[in-house]
Amino acid sequence: MPLALVRGARLNYLQVDEPHHPHGGPREDLIMVHGLAANMAFWYLPYAQAFAKRFRVTLFDLRGHGRSELSADGYTPQGLGQDLLGLMDALGIRRAHLVAHSFGGVVVLNAACLEPSRVASLVLCDSHISAARSHATPREWGRRAYVQSVLDRHGLALDTHDPYFGCRLLTEVAHLQLRHEHVGEDLMKLVGPILGRHGKRSASQWVKLMDETTAGTELMGDDGLALDALRRLLFPILALYGDHSQARLTGGDLLDVWPHGEFRRVRDAGHFFPVSRPDDVMHECERFWRGDYARRPIVRSGEEQRRHFRSDRVFKIDGAWHFSTRERGHVGPYATPDEAHEALARYISDMAVTV
Repeated sequence: MPLALVRGARLNYLQVDEPHHPHGGPREDLIMVHGLAANMAFWYLPYAQAFAKRFRVTLFDLRGHGRSELSADGYTPQGLGQDLLGLMDALGIRRAHLVAHSFGGVVVLNAACLEPSRVASLVLCDSHISAARSHATPREWGRRAYVQSVLDRHGLALDTHDPYFGCRLLTEVAHLQLRHEHVGEDLMKLVGPILGRHGKRSASQWVKLMDETTAGTELMGDDGLALDALRRLLFPILALYGDHSQARLTGGDLLDVWPHGEFRRVRDAGHFFPVSRPDDVMHECERFWRGDYARRPIVRSGEEQRRHFRSDRVFKIDGAWHFSTRERGHVGPYATPDEAHEALARYISDMAVTV
């Protein structure tokens, strides 16, 4: 794969395009950024091929990840944001749409705060932002108690109220793997998409990054993002957060930071929903890029004037379609989305007659 020299380090990248696309003409760029301990493969299947129908897609490995160079330093979120801008310069990308997961969102937002005119739009998937989550009292999130019980059961001295516990958990599990110690299935599920897919190779690379570079302190320091700077980001934003993820707390705080943004919950999902629920993510992205959300009011008629996470009333669970109501919760299953929509319409009609 090609390499680009950026801020003294060689960054591994891949571009996916359809040069003979029927629409012809220059194509807009989309850059997809992975999170900690992952690499560009996180976004390759099925996203890159699907999104290449609309964009020229660029994937790359963050510094010290995948096949990018393991430099001695340069891992602050601000520095990694400069890496992104430097890669854009090296590839001749003046402006791009961006999709980012987890810590990748912190990288992208640092780049955006430096040069906002270079961002056409942003899809932010389950990213923590320290400026938005600074609360004196620890707050609860969907599965915190369960995750804490898993950590306690395996003797890991980690606190799920710690906003950086995910990074510390990656390190703990990586060390267990390298010592050939048993990692319970429940524990592996918490990091499975990262360390479970490639096992010891990913674990070895992560431990090397933590032990042999300044990444350990730089990645868990100040993320460089201030709320005033984030408020000045006026390009279109779609924020997706999993119902059961710790990051959902950040998403709730960002509702008031980006009044022009669209905030969508990924129903019954955890932090790694881009891996477990790719169809949902691609569906939301396509709707966002088509402008579907921009054509309707952010606040529904009759609601109080405050921001909310949204979700579709018709949704898919385990291969079947359902719809939700305030009175009955989940209703289904149905074989197709059309059947679910028709059933929802009948339900609403019956409720109106009853009232």
